[in-house]
Amino acid sequence: MANTYVRAAGMAERELIVRLAFGSMAAQTLRAAVRLGVVELIGDTPRHAADVAADAGAEPQPMTRLLRALAGLGLLKEHTPDSFSVTPAGELLRPGRPDSLASFVRLFTEPTAVRAWEHLDGSIRTGDVAFDAVFGTDFFSHLAQHPELSAEFNAAMSQATAKTAATLPYAFDFGRFTTLTDVGGGDGTLLVGVLNAHPGLTGVLYDTTQGLAQAPKTLQQHRLTQRCSLIAGDFFRSVPAGSDLYLIKSVLHDWTDEQVVTILSHCRNVLPPGGRVLIVEPVLPELVGTHDADNAVTYLSDLNMLVNVGGRERTRKDFEDVCHRAGLSLTSVTPLTGAAPFSLIEAAAD
Repeated sequence: MANTYVRAAGMAERELIVRLAFGSMAAQTLRAAVRLGVVELIGDTPRHAADVAADAGAEPQPMTRLLRALAGLGLLKEHTPDSFSVTPAGELLRPGRPDSLASFVRLFTEPTAVRAWEHLDGSIRTGDVAFDAVFGTDFFSHLAQHPELSAEFNAAMSQATAKTAATLPYAFDFGRFTTLTDVGGGDGTLLVGVLNAHPGLTGVLYDTTQGLAQAPKTLQQHRLTQRCSLIAGDFFRSVPAGSDLYLIKSVLHDWTDEQVVTILSHCRNVLPPGGRVLIVEPVLPELVGTHDADNAVTYLSDLNMLVNVGGRERTRKDFEDVCHRAGLSLTSVTPLTGAAPFSLIEAAAD
């Protein structure tokens, strides 16, 4: 019995390593599916691979192999030989859905996003940002030089924010505040979610010019142009005054502790009495758990920050430290149920 147990455990461990080693291949399979429009071409009923290939301008046999790989990954289902339908998970690759992740997949499988990962070991040795050496500039300057990629980035961030936008409005008492400024709020997806749920609140969307590029369309779609103003600027220089609530989502993890303290200090400088700063980010546990899918993704995100932008994911203690250095006191940390792995971090003036 003991030998049987050892063999079974060894096989499971081998399967884990093989699955992880094939991870980049799975990602590129997703990328091919999105670029070829496989989900849209299959539609709502099963289709034969040859028909999908014809519509995609592809060869039948390679398309069959792609569709079978996608079925193996749980994104399609093969009903009869060479006939496939889309699973609920695969539906998330369909553009145009409110919960679509197609742009998210495009961005994070894009060569710009993955090339620096080839130099992860170098970043571990030196602490340097690999992206800067590979591309000759920092990540956000590269985006500014490539408008199409910047638009894809904005779309991916919007898709990644959809769950939080549906959860956050009911996780905090926004009703006791008058004006909310979303610092680094991109196209406004998160701010729109809050404003729609709290009609008495007005909003300010603050980001760079390229970060705000898609914001007018978002506000128009939700008829919020009269309740939300757009301000272009640089949060390393200042944050607009006039709000009693400041929101920062998925921004601080892009930057070093010193840069984070600068951003938070600008928020503290304009915070009125009774005002609050809300930070929405993953909060790493003090001890790594085993087989925790949410935390596993966050630790990978932490390495992504290292190689691509120079920031990092943080623990509660880390957030307490940067808040304290910025003149803020962390008052609560609340996991956002339904928007894992994000938490809502509330901070007030010291």
